[in-house]
Amino acid sequence: MKKRGNRKFSPQQDLKIKVNHDIDYREVRLIDADGTQRGIVRAEEALAIAQEQGLDLVEVSDKADPPVCRIMNYDKFRYELKKKQQEAKKKQTVIETREIKFRPKTEEHDLSFKIRKIKEFLAQKNKVKITMRFRGREIIYAQTIGLEALTKIADTLREDGVILQEPKMEGRQLVMFVGPKS
Repeated sequence: MKKRGNRKFSPQQDLKIKVNHDIDYREVRLIDADGTQRGIVRAEEALAIAQEQGLDLVEVSDKADPPVCRIMNYDKFRYELKKKQQEAKKKQTVIETREIKFRPKTEEHDLSFKIRKIKEFLAQKNKVKITMRFRGREIIYAQTIGLEALTKIADTLREDGVILQEPKMEGRQLVMFVGPKS
């Protein structure tokens, strides 16, 4: 057994699979190493058969009645399982939500620079939260200047992305969500 931190750790705990002496059923449905079914056998007898062949007795399904166990090399099985998990993890895409903040008095040049940054985020398949924050008395411009600016931004982004949420007020800020085109 390996030690992880202050507690002992066995590889079976990692995958929640019962192996050899951990199998505590009276009878099991046994599958041989080559895939042929041996039928229903006492668990002790199945373990003896597995040890005779120099392999492990591994629980495949505990939901069946009686539970299904297979004779196999457990280390090789665990290695292949981890390999499959890593392969699945590689193919998984993670979509992040990025945020760009504006103010109502943001100049045209800064606005175009931020729009270019939003297009980069969309090209990387990320969602973008566009926030326009209003301070103090600027709040009176929320429905005029604020909506116009976000509508203008939405129009320039129509070819690169999809508007997931139209501009709406959340407290003292106007928020809009944009997602990448599929």
